[in-house]
Amino acid sequence: MDTSRSTVVVAGSSGFIGSALVPRLRRRGYDVRTLVRRPVRAPGEITWDPSTGQLPSDALDGAAAIVNLAGVGVGDHRWTESYRQQILRSRVDSTTLLAEHLVAAVADGRAPRDAVLVQGSAIGAYGDQGDTVLTESSPYGQGFLADVVRAWEAAAEPARAAGLRVAHLRTGIVLAPSGGALGRLLPLVKAGVAGRMGSGDQFWSWITLEDEIRAVLHVLESDLEGPVNLTAPAPSRNGDLTRALGDAFGRPTKVAVPGFALKIALGEFSSELLGSQRVHPQVLEEAGFEFTHPTIHAAAAWVADGRSAQSSPTV
Repeated sequence: MDTSRSTVVVAGSSGFIGSALVPRLRRRGYDVRTLVRRPVRAPGEITWDPSTGQLPSDALDGAAAIVNLAGVGVGDHRWTESYRQQILRSRVDSTTLLAEHLVAAVADGRAPRDAVLVQGSAIGAYGDQGDTVLTESSPYGQGFLADVVRAWEAAAEPARAAGLRVAHLRTGIVLAPSGGALGRLLPLVKAGVAGRMGSGDQFWSWITLEDEIRAVLHVLESDLEGPVNLTAPAPSRNGDLTRALGDAFGRPTKVAVPGFALKIALGEFSSELLGSQRVHPQVLEEAGFEFTHPTIHAAAAWVADGRSAQSSPTV
């Protein structure tokens, strides 16, 4: 894709990944529009509401790409039936709305015929698979998040059926100096009161925020389509990941959290922390993508150094 003033529409721009992606896109020369669920405050913002199907008819005019990262956080609240529905509907409704509007814009000549839909997704697609190595060709697994991802990815089918390129960003656990998956864990690590969760033997497939943003750009500017695992090439067992973070901060990590305690504190979401997903980024590697932080020790050092994807010069 020619980045010179190409228009990219971003949904979920205020989220953990989206807020790092938008400035990077602008630095690369893209004209970025952001979809927001509040009154407009800045140039380039467009108000929408996927829960009611509200999206201005001209919102996607001239858009060379949509990057859709919309969806409520899966770990923000206990998984009550109401919140489970929010997790599902916030993803499916936004994807359906954008896919259908993009198809219409292309058909009417308001968007280029080679427009692309880059869709947020998650490695939750695979479910708990123990030590099995999982690639993009692995089938969907079992469990609530696997069912969510199946429906989430299926919601983009109108765009794929219309002949548009659709890529699903199956993102793993995103590591950063603040926020994201480590938002609650890092203060414990820094205080020296962190440790393995459950047995600590479960695989956590992670990626740094820096590499996440670089991978999104790689997918956007390539011809990749279908599922793309956004995880580092060396997934870590939970105990090893925690120890690597402790070593990077010079703190002990010997305070284990029993599985039953996680279940009491977090309810059903604890199954995502105790489950094992050994994911391999086969599509990215075959496309020539090179990770800035390929190992958990490199990632932990970067986290401890305190840099952010917004300020890093690496692209």
